[in-house]
Amino acid sequence: MTKTPIVRPISWINAAISVSILAAFVLVAWTFARTSGIFWGAIAYLALSQILRRTIPHHHRSAICHCKRQEFQQAITEFEKSIAFFSNNVWVDKYRAITMLSSSGMSYREMGMVSLGFCYAQLGDGMSARRIYEDCIRYYPNNGMAESALRMLDAGAGSPNAK
Repeated sequence: MTKTPIVRPISWINAAISVSILAAFVLVAWTFARTSGIFWGAIAYLALSQILRRTIPHHHRSAICHCKRQEFQQAITEFEKSIAFFSNNVWVDKYRAITMLSSSGMSYREMGMVSLGFCYAQLGDGMSARRIYEDCIRYYPNNGMAESALRMLDAGAGSPNAK
């Protein structure tokens, strides 16, 4: 296990949606089989959630695996593919509580951008990291991770902008 930081913010609204979908699966299964319906509804939900989470964001998941192994160059390639996919399919990311049964508080595109900046920084490419973090803040102005990363880059460069 590496010490590469991984952040997983939760959206309680998305979590509530996921629990509601689970409840719907259980209710439907329970109407067909009163004795084992709860079990089969939960199993169906878990199976669907695993399939969706492993197939739709497969580039993102691959990039995270590369990050954990500190293979940052390979992670960059995968994060770029992930960002491109979610940029071209905004609705999948916007409705991720339904499309991927994800309770993530950050969009996959936003997570990909922050992680991409992190990878560039780990490889010592501060200019690319800065560009990615600035783009992230342009699209997601409240992203504290990108703001903090920019402050660290400024501090490392001895910039007067560092607080």
